[in-house]
Amino acid sequence: MENTKIKEKLLGILKDAPDRDFSVRELVDTLRMKSAVQFKVVVQNLAQLEQKKLITLNQNGAFTIAKDDSLPKFEGVFHANERGYGFVTVDAESPDFFINPTQTMSALNGDEVEVAMLHAADERLGRGPEGKITQILKHALEQVVGEFKVDPEENYPEGIIGAVAIKDRKLSHYTFLLEDKGLNPVPGEVILADITAYPDPHLPGILKGVAKKIIGNVNDPGIDILQIVYQHNIPTAFPDDVMEEAAQIPDHVTAAEKKGREDLTAQQLVTIDSIESKDLDDAVNVWQLENGNYHLGVHIADVSHYVTPGTALNREAYERGTSVYLTDRVVPMLPHKLSNGICSLNPQVERLAMSCEMEIDHEGNIINHRIFPSVIKSTERMTYVAINKILEAHDEKTMKRYASLVPMFETMGELHKILVKMRKRRGAIEFEDTEAKIIVDEKGHPTDIQLRERGTGERLIESFMLAANETVAAHFNHLKVPFIYRIHETPKAEKMLNFFEALSSLGIQVAGSSHDVKPKLLQTILKKVAGKPEEAMVSTMLLRSMQQAKYADQPLGHFGLGADDYTHFTSPIRRYPDLMVHRLIRFYKKNGISEETQETVKQDIPEIALHSSQMERRAIDAERDTDAMKKAEYMADHIGEEFDAVVSSVTKFGMFVALPNTVEGLIHISEMKDDYYEYLEKQMVLVGKRTKRTYRIGQPIRIKVVSVNVDQKEINFTLLHPENTPKSDLLAKSGFNSHGRNGEQRNRGHYDNKKGKTAFNKKNHTKGYRPFKEKFKNHR
Repeated sequence: MENTKIKEKLLGILKDAPDRDFSVRELVDTLRMKSAVQFKVVVQNLAQLEQKKLITLNQNGAFTIAKDDSLPKFEGVFHANERGYGFVTVDAESPDFFINPTQTMSALNGDEVEVAMLHAADERLGRGPEGKITQILKHALEQVVGEFKVDPEENYPEGIIGAVAIKDRKLSHYTFLLEDKGLNPVPGEVILADITAYPDPHLPGILKGVAKKIIGNVNDPGIDILQIVYQHNIPTAFPDDVMEEAAQIPDHVTAAEKKGREDLTAQQLVTIDSIESKDLDDAVNVWQLENGNYHLGVHIADVSHYVTPGTALNREAYERGTSVYLTDRVVPMLPHKLSNGICSLNPQVERLAMSCEMEIDHEGNIINHRIFPSVIKSTERMTYVAINKILEAHDEKTMKRYASLVPMFETMGELHKILVKMRKRRGAIEFEDTEAKIIVDEKGHPTDIQLRERGTGERLIESFMLAANETVAAHFNHLKVPFIYRIHETPKAEKMLNFFEALSSLGIQVAGSSHDVKPKLLQTILKKVAGKPEEAMVSTMLLRSMQQAKYADQPLGHFGLGADDYTHFTSPIRRYPDLMVHRLIRFYKKNGISEETQETVKQDIPEIALHSSQMERRAIDAERDTDAMKKAEYMADHIGEEFDAVVSSVTKFGMFVALPNTVEGLIHISEMKDDYYEYLEKQMVLVGKRTKRTYRIGQPIRIKVVSVNVDQKEINFTLLHPENTPKSDLLAKSGFNSHGRNGEQRNRGHYDNKKGKTAFNKKNHTKGYRPFKEKFKNHR
């Protein structure tokens, strides 16, 4: 073979796998030039290509294609998908880069990477940019959690004592080998292991590490949730210096601590929370003023008095960022001495508070306000159940018990209605979402899933907290001083355009531009579909189009609430940003708002906002993983049973469905055996080629549980009674014929009329699915 031809073939091999490196032996074998003379010729050609900088020789003595420096490069965070591909987020404004499985450089989920743009975004086709990862800048994953196992039939390499079974679905394709350099666990023990080696082109599916801590036995009660806690790197215990500081805090309010505070202990005010709540951080009171307006007082536990800068308590609260609520336990941001003790607004005891008093007119406008430190004494510890009995059921027994407070509760109900109308007028988007509580026995096994309905009590407290959060944010935005805000940015034009196109396919016309969307427009859309079959579908598509709420140092407003100014002021026991807001209120009250004063806090706020947003996402991910695991465990006891369900999402490989108890799972397309189904992306439907049976979001169906994988949090259903399914002509309208769209040969599978079943390769579609479900409360 001529040298020119050899060089072309070598470059072709390396270009086809730009994320791999090849040893000389691998290249020689691929070219089938194995003799000594041929081997030498290949080496010579490799050296010449390397001299011309067309290929690169790395530190392992292997070759890879040279980086194309002409390609635009960016730095971002890699988000892995269970099926091998992923996305790189560069910033909040730019669309994510799609990274196909051959271009990931074996990056793991969350890694900071350099990405080169292969193809720019095409707005006309609705496609984002495509890229390849050219460098891993920083690994996000440093530890793994899982059960230690030893396979007697496995011939482990030297220095390897076994493997760790990782439950994280994004790592399900990787094998984690445990080295003999750390602890030596026994099979069945759940361990925490430090990673010592990451996947590379030579060992693309292998992680290595050493055992750092033995958490417990896989059969211990509660060990499954504890694994998730460790998996997300959530602290499980407070350090000694934190507990020592907490122990020094008095369990009562002292006379010295009352100085400089307004005494509100004579006022009638109450806490209103769920029955199981122990950290009561907000108290409220309402009365009607002589001018007809309403007085609303929102009094929040003054955690900032006890958790001060430079202390171990503050360091730990900052690191945790938020309390984490996991089925049968809470991982608190603060030690119980504070969260359930001196900072909890328990009834009939004095507590330090930060108060926000507002005067609200009959249109819901806040026309006056005051924000100040106070001393309060809660009159009564009320529950949502009791408030709902009073305001909704007018239960005589409950009303008699709280007779002295009932008039205030009724006034609260009036003010709540006024505030709801005000928010609707300005376009606040209200998503109804059913919450579920998973009931577990003493061993942590789920025995029931109970739905929680939000009544007047829950909603009026939400109204009052929103009012206080807006008031505090507007106050400090008006002063133009450094502050921390809760923001929810306007949806991206690209996502809104896709949403509007999907609405058009449903016959819903939108009068507005995707580049200048207002909350009122989206509220109007939801009103149009309220109570109609397509309501669930439209709500889901809209949620997918929204951005995530986060913390920021700039007052960018809250799109979902239709609010110009918003912050988090009302939960400092469980959220660090709220604690920071209280600290800033105290700081500006004491030091004024001069430029010099502002400079002392200005630099810290962006970092606090970013870190708090990250810790919030960590907590949400842990909570979702726990819920998904426990729901899968619950459904494992119901395999073979039938349920009514609703289609919650439609994809090319099947349908995700939701049961009335909020459990979600997959009907894989291979289980839809009555026809061959085409997926119409814009309409988000599956349509049968022969029967025209059509499945879309919000559609009621009957299903049966066929399998459950608790470790991977997967629930699989099969479809019952397809003959009851509505039909449509969407395939014909979309240009499909017997060979697929516009005559293209279909390649997903085939329907066999004789056998009456779909032949389909499940392999690439069932691993590690996760249905979409974004609770709007996380936007707030």
